[in-house]
Amino acid sequence: MAVGEANLNFQVVPGVRLAATAAGIKDAEKSVSDLVLFEFAEGSTTAGVFTKSLFAAAPVVLGKKHLEAAPSRYFLINSGNANAATGEPGIEDAMNCCTATSQLTGTRPEETIPFSTGVIGERLPVEKITSSIAELTSTLDDSSWLQAAEGIMTTDTRPKVATRRFSVDGETVTITGIAKGAGMIQPNMATMLAYVATDVRCEQEMLKELLVQSVDASFNRITVDSDTSTNDSCMLTATGVSGVDLADASTREIFYPELASLMKELAQGIIRDAEGATKFVTVTVEGAPGSHVSLEIAYAIANSPLMKTAIFASDANWGRIVMAIGKADVDIDIDKIDVYLGDVCLMSQGGKASDYTEERGAAVMSKDEILIRVDLNSGGSSETVWTSDLSHEYVRINAEYRT
Repeated sequence: MAVGEANLNFQVVPGVRLAATAAGIKDAEKSVSDLVLFEFAEGSTTAGVFTKSLFAAAPVVLGKKHLEAAPSRYFLINSGNANAATGEPGIEDAMNCCTATSQLTGTRPEETIPFSTGVIGERLPVEKITSSIAELTSTLDDSSWLQAAEGIMTTDTRPKVATRRFSVDGETVTITGIAKGAGMIQPNMATMLAYVATDVRCEQEMLKELLVQSVDASFNRITVDSDTSTNDSCMLTATGVSGVDLADASTREIFYPELASLMKELAQGIIRDAEGATKFVTVTVEGAPGSHVSLEIAYAIANSPLMKTAIFASDANWGRIVMAIGKADVDIDIDKIDVYLGDVCLMSQGGKASDYTEERGAAVMSKDEILIRVDLNSGGSSETVWTSDLSHEYVRINAEYRT
């Protein structure tokens, strides 16, 4: 029930190979892909940002250590099991998978970062994973991005892929990324799994800076249900194969907008494929005295169950927008606020707009893509959050998640 068309085009990233297989983690019949391996060329650098959940999953805990201990050569990703809330045995399970990868690839265990997504609280089926790694290593290919995107899916209905190819001083640069996520989505980092690779050369510290900046403007601006996952990870790897070096500031000025655009496309792809989604909703709060005020109000609107169900029903109940703004923990002058649905003004200077009609509001709410814009008329800050509606299907998916 995704909103809009999916873009499944991608460009190969020199220095990256991928493989996917059905290991029987999701389905004993091995009918769906659920295990993915990334391989990166020697000399690649990797940066990552991870969930801030107090129950950070075993692969997150171990992955952070491996990222600091050695250059990353492999990512091993399973879907169907989160390996979260599994204690020390979960760490051991994740480590056993890294060790098995290292034995087959001739690398150190620390050069593999594990990732998991799926049901929380169950032990990882280590044998299913380790017995499939040989197949993965033998089928690595630089064009398997779509297969990898499908292999990391859980309740997603379609793979999420984004790509950019552009020129820097006559040299071609490529960025390609995949992501998964449909529910348990409100970032406290980046609520989902995302893997982005590029063929530029970049030191890890600078790569991390670019990653954090782009995540804050993309994955940290989406919400489906206000819930943050235990397994969130967003990784950025630079293989260096193109020879283009981001140490040069002018090169970064060309590269960063392309990266930010790709990250935003992947983040919006998660909202378009949110569990049960029938609407793609943009919430913009402008004219605020500071970014924190804009975000507080934007998320108050985007996370309101009453607001989201009204959107699902195409009900122009603008009182629910007012309610959501009112519950935000901010200090603002409500008599200055203007509220719009698309180009239709609902509220002007804190009261119902004189020319507003229910018919005009309903016409906007009936669309698949909706803009809610709030102007506080109290400053120069503006922030945007993307969200979905709350449908019967969302409830069904989550009620039946483990059945």
